[in-house]
Amino acid sequence: MKILYHHRIGSKDGQYVHITEIINAFESLGHEVILVGPKVMDSQSFGGESGWVVKLKHYLPRAPYEIIELAYSFVDYMAMRGVIRDHNPDFIYERYNLYFVSGVWARRRFHLPYLVEVNSPLKDERSKYGKLSLKRLARWSERRVWRSADHIFTVTSVLAERISEELDSPKNISVTPNGIDPTQFIDLPSRSEAKRRLGVEHRVVLGFVGFVREWHGLEKVIDLMSERPQLPLQLVLVGDGPAKRLLERHASSCGVSEQLTFVGVVAREQIADYIAAFDIALQPSVVSYASPLKLFEYMAAGCAIVAPDTNNIREILNHDVNALLFVPGDSNALSAQVARLASDPALCERLGESARRTITDRDLTWTGNAKAVLSVAHKLLEGQSGAGGGIARPRIVRGQP
Repeated sequence: MKILYHHRIGSKDGQYVHITEIINAFESLGHEVILVGPKVMDSQSFGGESGWVVKLKHYLPRAPYEIIELAYSFVDYMAMRGVIRDHNPDFIYERYNLYFVSGVWARRRFHLPYLVEVNSPLKDERSKYGKLSLKRLARWSERRVWRSADHIFTVTSVLAERISEELDSPKNISVTPNGIDPTQFIDLPSRSEAKRRLGVEHRVVLGFVGFVREWHGLEKVIDLMSERPQLPLQLVLVGDGPAKRLLERHASSCGVSEQLTFVGVVAREQIADYIAAFDIALQPSVVSYASPLKLFEYMAAGCAIVAPDTNNIREILNHDVNALLFVPGDSNALSAQVARLASDPALCERLGESARRTITDRDLTWTGNAKAVLSVAHKLLEGQSGAGGGIARPRIVRGQP
């Protein structure tokens, strides 16, 4: 089939990873993907953001910036229209964004099945952090997309329920958690070799990948290293973030600076090699509806994982089966679970192997997600051909990860 993949992201981050991986999965299954989205994304280094977008956010008040976001839909629709006429795709697969309604217009104009992937409730998210001015317009655009979609894919059941509650009528919703590409974890260095490359041989490596923020509570892990000097702990952080200097100062004040390693931002294809060094992988906090990319990478690498005991995390992990979970927001509980694992190598091994098996047993891969999308698309196309050209809505689907 021909798939029109539609998005509006201008940064190379977790969003970019998701887009790239699902497109690769579609293509590996023998389908053609036509991409419609900002081209500036391709020129950025990993972790970068389009320069003109940054400038607009910085200099414009929120309301004019949001009007520009909506206006972009008109420009984008013209691009979609040309691509649809040139390539005649079978369906539209869109990564949802706020003030992004061009996909709705294309669906109406060309009668194509319209599948929408929702990774977060952006109206609520931006409102919460004071980054939204035109709230009524934002709500209209969000509901317009969700109501128009023939099928919605969400990354967690928590988010699926949130969308269902927001809509006035039932929707077709499936859950497709984030995943991994197993081929990226086939030829990893051994844990001892990965540690040697980092210069942390003979240490119990606590690892974190991503953008480090204060609310992650990693200073409690540094406290643990200071309080339990008999444990040969090394905290390795792959990434950057506003909490970097705070953690460095805290490690210095605790006298454990040499036990803190900041790797910095690394190329996407190198991340798995760093995760291979982790004995214990940290997911110190999580947004309630999120499906953290790093979680699946930790699992694929066979790491023992410490994560918060939240509904969305429990969709993937079970306490003392494939991870150790702790009471959310309780940094003392986080450090207690870390200490337990650091003192019990056999437990680390058991949990890590169980996490790795979970990836395989539940097919938590991008290819698995692509197959789920294609299955829905086939049903929609069959319904379309049998309904005289109109989109036939199948029954409600409550997909479980």
